[in-house]
Amino acid sequence: MFESLAGWLVYDGMGLDPSSRLGAALHFFVMDVTKIFVMLVAIIYVMGLLRALLSPERVREYVRNRPDWQARGMAVTLGAVTPFCSCSSVPLFIGFVEAGIPLGVTFSFLIASPMINEVAAVILVGILGWKLAALYVASGLLVAWVGGIVMQWFKPERWVEGYVWKIHMGQVSIPEQDTTLRGRHDYAIAEVREIVGRIWSWVLIGIGVGALFHGFVPETWVSEHLASGNWFDVPSAVVLGIPLYSNATGIIPVAEAMLTKGVAIGTTLALMMSVAALSLPEMLILRKVIKWQGLALFVAVLAVAFILVGWGFNALASI
Repeated sequence: MFESLAGWLVYDGMGLDPSSRLGAALHFFVMDVTKIFVMLVAIIYVMGLLRALLSPERVREYVRNRPDWQARGMAVTLGAVTPFCSCSSVPLFIGFVEAGIPLGVTFSFLIASPMINEVAAVILVGILGWKLAALYVASGLLVAWVGGIVMQWFKPERWVEGYVWKIHMGQVSIPEQDTTLRGRHDYAIAEVREIVGRIWSWVLIGIGVGALFHGFVPETWVSEHLASGNWFDVPSAVVLGIPLYSNATGIIPVAEAMLTKGVAIGTTLALMMSVAALSLPEMLILRKVIKWQGLALFVAVLAVAFILVGWGFNALASI
């Protein structure tokens, strides 16, 4: 349906040649804009109906006073199914510290939350297929779990800014939510407005980059620089992703365009993870609560993890 609509608008309506670079780029852009935004609104609304009682404070309370393995599992799972982005990192970090939750568990949540969410997972299924979606989610969960454990080994408490330990947030009073169908509908509509309003520009930028990549970047350049099969393809993708500020949803169109040009699946996954979890803006936000030594370790752990994931999947794909 979306492909037909894009063909009607671009090829029939605008008279562009399907074999031209501009025609291919605009077709990709129109198709992905309509597809992704329709899916975004529908998925966020449905999840809003189910998540009317979930809040950052409630997430904190779910994880509090649990055994380490159980707390980590809950933190990773909650990070994957909650819509919190890097802008929520500081208050969540402070809240977790105040609640006495181990920092390794907190870091697992901070890794999983921006990198994985149910909206991105469903859109991945719709655009790239369930196999890639499953690989991305499974890899993200593994990185969040192991990354938090590695961070805990280095005793990161010494790198938390002093003022964080002095904050006493107290017991948060969680207001009662309206659990009627009307109340959940109102909450879901508010979620759609808030989340789409927060990310729509980054989604459009991601689609635009993907469209330009799809239509104008020659396959010979891609094969030489990103799909050469050399060992440094994956590290290069991770480094490339750091200055790109987006989220797991916004980077999907870029990944789609990369895969159509022949970029290996592991290299594509590594770029997606780097953009979602290692962006410069998120690092600057986390710097407010973590000293440079801890932040450098956090970046190094994630970068190594993403490179290993990329190499691993490229090796499996070549078998």
